[in-house]
Amino acid sequence: MQLSELRKGKVLPEIERVITQENISLYAEASKDFNPIHVDEDFARKASLKGTVAHGMLVLAYVSQMMAAAFGQSWLVGGQLDVRFKNPARPGDTLTISGKIHDIDKNEVRTLINCDVRCRNQRDESIIIGTAKVMV
Repeated sequence: MQLSELRKGKVLPEIERVITQENISLYAEASKDFNPIHVDEDFARKASLKGTVAHGMLVLAYVSQMMAAAFGQSWLVGGQLDVRFKNPARPGDTLTISGKIHDIDKNEVRTLINCDVRCRNQRDESIIIGTAKVMV
């Protein structure tokens, strides 16, 4: 996104991701987080979760991916997230990650972009809500 395109209220390009048990299992391998709520269907059901759930950090990575697509290297170098996890993401969920510029703080040295971010499932339930900051 070009600096000249940045304005309060600008909607960031959405991304969509489908959660699969394979994604969750691959993330468990990469992160070495084999908590059974993520990888053991029977255990997760017995824990009142109605089945396995995705790692929060896996879903958060999708939020970061959306921000990187919008702000490129600026996001990768110094982006910051402040979010709350509202609901679990489950295999079969289609997640839509979206954002909007909430505020722009500009001075002679830098421009700080404050964004509202949201990850929601196909039922429009919020999975993650919060804010992101990026200096450009």
